[in-house]
Amino acid sequence: MKNAIFAALVALTLPIAALADSGRTPSPPGAKVFIIEPKDGATVSSPVTIKFGIEGMEIAPAGTDKPNTGHHHLLIDTTVTDFSEAIPKDENHIHYGKGQTEASVELKPGKHTLQLLLGDKNHIPHDPPVKSEIVTITVQ
Repeated sequence: MKNAIFAALVALTLPIAALADSGRTPSPPGAKVFIIEPKDGATVSSPVTIKFGIEGMEIAPAGTDKPNTGHHHLLIDTTVTDFSEAIPKDENHIHYGKGQTEASVELKPGKHTLQLLLGDKNHIPHDPPVKSEIVTITVQ
């Protein structure tokens, strides 16, 4: 009986150990980021003011090595699927490494998707990733 209990306890801890070995910064359970404005489906003018929200973690500038912190990255018309690498930095992946919680972004007329992805001190998504729902807007 003791061996069975020991084996069960070891099996339960394996996922936790594997998570810690991923090399990524852990995020706390329930942490989330979200776009406060604009709302999904909104029609807006450029430049677009985007307000970022966060719950269960704190915003800190890039390079800050403090648990349960990160900084925003705005994904425009794209997604990130490889969470083991640093988030790219280009016109579709905008970094807010100073700890900004709002941005004004020039966008061409038409439909666009927006998503927030929190990055750790090295711009790498947390484990598990803290990302918002995708918001679709139309720019006039």
